[in-house]
Amino acid sequence: MTEAATGPKERTFIENARRQQIVAAAIDTIAEVGFAQASLARIAERIGISKGVISYHFAGKGDLIRQVAIEIVEAARDYIIPRVLAESTGPATLRVYIESHLAFMREHQNFMVAIVEIVRNGGLTTAGQRRFDGRDVDVAVHFLEELLARLQAEGKLRSDFDPGVMAVAIRAVIDSVPYRLARDPDLDIDHYAREIATIFDLATRIVPGDVDSDATVPT
Repeated sequence: MTEAATGPKERTFIENARRQQIVAAAIDTIAEVGFAQASLARIAERIGISKGVISYHFAGKGDLIRQVAIEIVEAARDYIIPRVLAESTGPATLRVYIESHLAFMREHQNFMVAIVEIVRNGGLTTAGQRRFDGRDVDVAVHFLEELLARLQAEGKLRSDFDPGVMAVAIRAVIDSVPYRLARDPDLDIDHYAREIATIFDLATRIVPGDVDSDATVPT
């Protein structure tokens, strides 16, 4: 009987460490050989354990893949959100939001290749519907929309753009990068990040002399 089949229970430090080891091995294996070829046996071989050890901790490949996606998203949030919240001006906040996303991608290219492989092969779908641990797939857009709206309300960004539309546009550009990295591992991601950040900085910042009754020019 697998751990997952026995119902929720408190895991030991060793069990958590083993699960993290398996997830890391799954990410590297998927990035190296692709989703279809990343069998549980192959993942187990990578870290010198039996397939049965994986089956103890995860109820099959689907359960493992779901945890891989969760780990990647949570790692990205832990990297990005503190950097964004540390900024005080609107333009700096938005620039850091964009550049820290791409810096995370540069530092974790295997994560990006793995998630692209998983999505392309339907690893996060059930009966044709996208699924991700019951989470709203648009949560990143909603977070950014709320951030942009708050910065507008505080007079730190132009007030005459639609934060929802802007959030969708920014996320679309950011979310295209993993696919580019999967095709071109030598992509100059720092240059790409600077260009993207500059485009959206020019689209959102308050320009001295503009008539904007709801905002003031930041110093």
